[in-house]
Amino acid sequence: MTNAYIAEQLEAFASLLDLSGAGYYTSRAYRRAAETIRETKAPIAELVAAGRIQDLRGIGPGIAGRLRELVETGRLAELDELKQEVRPELVGLGRFLGIGPKRMVEIGRALSVSTADEFREAARAGRLTSVRGIGPQTERRLLERLDNEQRPQRKGMLLNRARALLEEIAAAVGGEVAGDPRRWADTSFDFAVVCAADDASPILDRFAELPTIVSVLERSERRITGVTVEGVPVEIVVAEPSRFGTELVRATGSPAYVEALGELPAAADEHELYARLGVPWCPPELRDLPFRGEPPALLERPAIRGDLHVHTTWSDGKASVLEMALAARDLGYEYIAICDHTPNVRVVPGLDADDLRRQAEEIAAVNAEVAPFRVLRGTEVDIRRDGELDLPDDVLDELDWVQLSLHAGQREARDQLTHKVTEAMRHPAVRALSHPKGRIINHRPPNELDLERTFEVALETGVAVETNGLPDRLDLSGPELKLAIEAGVPIVVSTDAHSVRGLANMRLAVHTARRGWATAADVVNTQPLADLLQRGQNSEPRNGRTVPP
Repeated sequence: MTNAYIAEQLEAFASLLDLSGAGYYTSRAYRRAAETIRETKAPIAELVAAGRIQDLRGIGPGIAGRLRELVETGRLAELDELKQEVRPELVGLGRFLGIGPKRMVEIGRALSVSTADEFREAARAGRLTSVRGIGPQTERRLLERLDNEQRPQRKGMLLNRARALLEEIAAAVGGEVAGDPRRWADTSFDFAVVCAADDASPILDRFAELPTIVSVLERSERRITGVTVEGVPVEIVVAEPSRFGTELVRATGSPAYVEALGELPAAADEHELYARLGVPWCPPELRDLPFRGEPPALLERPAIRGDLHVHTTWSDGKASVLEMALAARDLGYEYIAICDHTPNVRVVPGLDADDLRRQAEEIAAVNAEVAPFRVLRGTEVDIRRDGELDLPDDVLDELDWVQLSLHAGQREARDQLTHKVTEAMRHPAVRALSHPKGRIINHRPPNELDLERTFEVALETGVAVETNGLPDRLDLSGPELKLAIEAGVPIVVSTDAHSVRGLANMRLAVHTARRGWATAADVVNTQPLADLLQRGQNSEPRNGRTVPP
């Protein structure tokens, strides 16, 4: 019984639980378990037989019982019962199309179809608009998705989880993080740790015995691959000390980058290897594509003087203004900007003009306590559907830092979306555009914002663009930042922290900026506070600089 089949059964069970009125968290748990099983390389049936299935993260006693039933009998009795009530094939297609289970069954009944193929036939025959609630625009969107129908792409692990996983393993075996996480990729698929030792056996044994390793897939004299509780394979490479640098470069990748370097000589460290190749050492963040030139002096975390995007309990944050200020000061910052949401976001509390003026009193009191550290009055002002800003001009003019955000309308057409955003950028109070592409990694693709046009307006107005340190955003991404920097657009590197702990996401934002070839000179919040406050809407934009391909 394959892992794919087991995952499919759990996914179908979760969908049918939705339709039967089961609790949201119950069906979500089964979906998460299905995702874990689908990505796990170890044979699930063997883990079930060995009584170790609950070693995988997200597999509790209830789901473990279902898995035992499935492995031992080849079926889930309750799944068979639910199949008599609803049509799981339609539900599965609906998930691909972005239609909820109940709504998909309703559409199926309205069209008198019971299978995915019958639904496709009805859709392509122009019958969708006969269903209540489906208009021409929705029909067009569904037909486009049907035309692009394919198996869902594998989801990578978010950067924060990938780094934490490998850093823990590397510390346990005395090695260095490699693979996608060492390049600080947005999502990780390839996980590796490289060690140096004359005798590899003790390290390989230690890795196999780690609590986070649930199964060993392969083992050779100097390599071992094991599956973690996250369901991902991790390779340990134990190099001879004289070849540690060679194997670290190879395991860091990307494959295209390594291949372009040619045959790798033996080297005890990376700098020695690059010297023998006759090319400058290259930071891991820049190793996605082939490159043999001189890299710039990339942005370093100590160069960041302040965080210009944090939230507090006034909106959807978990800490007060004072708590965020003290934590930021302890990190060595000179300033932070409180940028709570405005009312248009709706799904979280938002501050109107009166709220912001009341918040100003609290900020003034905090500034008196934490001086010379400075808390800036700011806002993450929403762009409304009509293109207007979600606050009146008089309060925007009072603030130290105004950044735009678009939370609704991410699926709007390219021209409409771009016009709305760029016109909002022209407001004289606006200083930055936050998470411009609106993506949620593994859940929502980037919007259709025309970055070339956006960068043109940024240069006209002096508005900076942000890379956002939330692990599921990292928006703008490294390649997008590179385009902005090539154009001469100023960058903001911020966390979007909603808690004291969230301030630590600055390292994700910094490394994402480094993947975009950012130097300290490219980043607004490397400036002293006085320079930051003087940098106005009509400041001269910097000349673009050439970034190597």
